[in-house]
Amino acid sequence: MFRNNMRRLEYTVRMTCKLIFGMSQTLVLNASYEPLNITSWRRAVILMIKGKAESLEEDQSYSIHCGQKLPTVIRLRYYVKVPFRDVSLTRKNILLRDNNSCQYCNHKGSDLSIDHVLPRSRGGTDKWENVTTACLRCNVQKGNRTPEEANMPLRRKPYRPLSNLNFEATRQIDSGKHKEWSKYVIGIAA
Repeated sequence: MFRNNMRRLEYTVRMTCKLIFGMSQTLVLNASYEPLNITSWRRAVILMIKGKAESLEEDQSYSIHCGQKLPTVIRLRYYVKVPFRDVSLTRKNILLRDNNSCQYCNHKGSDLSIDHVLPRSRGGTDKWENVTTACLRCNVQKGNRTPEEANMPLRRKPYRPLSNLNFEATRQIDSGKHKEWSKYVIGIAA
């Protein structure tokens, strides 16, 4: 009796720590390995128990039940059709894609602006692949030049996000919490 209560307490403490430290998210993939969603570890385990999903990546440091490890990436066994939704090019979405940091010096703050990799005065357009986040200092320093001409390399090449899921996945990968997700999320330039 006492031993069972201790096991339950240890399990509760482990899972509470997991939730507090934010390691409780699981990437859900379609049967075609296309990212669909980010869900809680609890929902992921329920999908696995019901036989609707299989675990692809697991956190080896946590066991949830009878040696089963905490899933960080699961794949649905059946294909789910998802309608295509284009991500609009807005300041908010550019900042989300670039993780609210300058792509030249990695500065994070409120003084971020949108920079055109190929300046508009030289034929640059407002496209996902030509806009990036820059702090005011770097934007002024770069001026009317390309990053190569200004000798200011970009930390990450600008890309068109495939869905809003890419924003959260990028944030999780960049923070180091779920580096294993980078194998499954297309369009993230390392």
